[in-house]
Amino acid sequence: MGRVNFKIWRGDATGEFKEYATEITEGLVVLDAVHQIQAESANDLACRWNCKAGKCGSCGAEVNGHPRLMCMTRMNDVLAETPPGAAVTIRPMQAFKPMRDLVVDVSWNFEAKKKIKPFKPRKPDAADGTWRMAQTDVDRVQEFRKCIECFLCQNVCHVLRDHRKHDEFIGPRLLVYAAALEMHPLDVEDRTTDLKDAHGIGYCNITKCCTKVCPEHITITDNAIIPLKERVVDKHYDPVGSLWRWFHSPEKPSDGAVK
Repeated sequence: MGRVNFKIWRGDATGEFKEYATEITEGLVVLDAVHQIQAESANDLACRWNCKAGKCGSCGAEVNGHPRLMCMTRMNDVLAETPPGAAVTIRPMQAFKPMRDLVVDVSWNFEAKKKIKPFKPRKPDAADGTWRMAQTDVDRVQEFRKCIECFLCQNVCHVLRDHRKHDEFIGPRLLVYAAALEMHPLDVEDRTTDLKDAHGIGYCNITKCCTKVCPEHITITDNAIIPLKERVVDKHYDPVGSLWRWFHSPEKPSDGAVK
């Protein structure tokens, strides 16, 4: 495959692209190329990685403008999309604060995750103190557990990446986490009000860009975000449902007046 030119982001938010070149052989992934550049000409190049098997989610970056896991992105595929004579560009994810080179601070995701109400199981429904669940209900939430928290979906989300609404919107990764709790067959907690007010689910306009970049092929938009939106609408914007809940509420006024 020969010697390939790269433009890699160096520094923090005020940094710049620097050019490197390394020999690329058949079968290499982008992370291999970055490691070769580290060894040959940029010993101080910062890059986060761990498993090199697409399961830790550590090595997310933007390769030729596309959010990807570098350990799962083949160089032959990258070169096929790179114009002849152009360099392969690698830069850090832009939805998060840059720390150094290809490393960004993703700690915001873990802090925002703490604000989601935790799992609250219903009482056991069997004499032996266990629960009974339908397999279809179990299968529905199992998909969400495949998330490796690479945060590529957070990075591609325009609400976070372009509009910087980190204080108002938790992003697709955490909506998947909320969906795993909300749709769990044993959970009885209600998170719909928080989703509407504190977590900003209304900002999502279901463009499905998050689904497209997910390395675990989780159907984020259709299976997680849209059902959550439906639950929010049912509780807060459906007049018939609101009337039914008021009528059956033990706290409704004794004179029958609507609050």
